[in-house]
Amino acid sequence: MKLGLFAVNMGASAVPEEVVVTAQAAEAAGFESLWAGEHVVLPDPQAPPSPMAPQDPALDPLLALTWAAAHTSTVRLATGIVILPQRNPVVLAKEIASLDVLCRGRFTFGVGVGYLEPEFRAIGADFGSRGAVTDEYLDAMEALWYDEHPAFHGRFAGFSDVDAYPRPVQRPIPIVIGGHTKPAYRRAVARGGGWYGFAMKPDGVAACIAGLRAAALEVERPPELGPLEITVTPRGRLTAEVASAFADLGVDRLVPFPPPTRDGITATIDAASEAVAGL
Repeated sequence: MKLGLFAVNMGASAVPEEVVVTAQAAEAAGFESLWAGEHVVLPDPQAPPSPMAPQDPALDPLLALTWAAAHTSTVRLATGIVILPQRNPVVLAKEIASLDVLCRGRFTFGVGVGYLEPEFRAIGADFGSRGAVTDEYLDAMEALWYDEHPAFHGRFAGFSDVDAYPRPVQRPIPIVIGGHTKPAYRRAVARGGGWYGFAMKPDGVAACIAGLRAAALEVERPPELGPLEITVTPRGRLTAEVASAFADLGVDRLVPFPPPTRDGITATIDAASEAVAGL
């Protein structure tokens, strides 16, 4: 069982020195990855389904991961997730290629379609078409990363007669698809190296895995992607019993979400290490 740590850019870790402390503590404990989430803005006042108060601090995930990369050497840096349809795909492709170069090929690109309409409205992004935008943006970014002469012509993005260097170190950059819906399952099967479930218990993950299996009957999985890796941020306390239940389901990586305090982060690292020790 691989271990990651969520919220390297949030809560107590939303200041420079604490990003470093968190990243180095996780790396020293043998964690495989650090995960950063994203909300550019939040509804004020807070209203469902917003998961955070508008005053909760959250650094930009790519900037926080770049800072963490500069102070670590082996741990992977992952977005969990970037809300892709809120981004400009050409600019984001440049930012991710730059991060992959700076961290020497340690980046994992976790993406999702988002679900907070007020956030989309503030950014000027298309909430209603966010699924289709996500698929098209992934195509556009991969053209910029891997094609000898990048060009893309779609409904939501288009370019030609351009290029962008440096290219990413990794070919390909690992892509993880987040989400608990049928379109997310199909997207994960068709183009993801992995699927990511956030704040879940084992029974919920079992249902999602069933959804992924159903999606595999509907869409073709390119053989070069290999087996679909399952990553989960557990809801609630991660114990040995809970970790074992996830392992029995075929979960490959657990990414616990620590309380937003330094003591909470330390306790989460210690408890997670102990919980998976026997797996």
